[in-house]
Amino acid sequence: MKSALAGIPVRRAMLTHFRTLTPTNTLGDAVDLILTGSQQDFPVVQDGRVSGVLTRSDLLTALARRGRDTPAIEVMRRECPITTPAEMLEAVLVRLRGQDSHTLPVTERGLLVGLITMDNVGEFLMIQAAEKKAHV
Repeated sequence: MKSALAGIPVRRAMLTHFRTLTPTNTLGDAVDLILTGSQQDFPVVQDGRVSGVLTRSDLLTALARRGRDTPAIEVMRRECPITTPAEMLEAVLVRLRGQDSHTLPVTERGLLVGLITMDNVGEFLMIQAAEKKAHV
């Protein structure tokens, strides 16, 4: 898989249609987003900048302990790795595998522009393989 990702920048595979939370959004708001879409982890954004990430596993743990009215800022991971559209997918995949969150915010000049997830890297690889078969 690494060789298939060599030389490919994040911008080619990143999600550009995604949902975010604000620090004041509640866990209940995050639950609603999970149930109405396919996204599992949510960047917590203030003024276009990433303050943290609320992962599905952290959401479920906090929901059981603290309830739906808990603000996202109290549960989000403040120390979350980020990437840029120009970083190579091969390096990002290594970073994704080394953490228990499967989502990295993609920022450009400090502003959130996308997300990269293990799932969309896998989908990108499947699409590339299908396109290669079409050209054989």
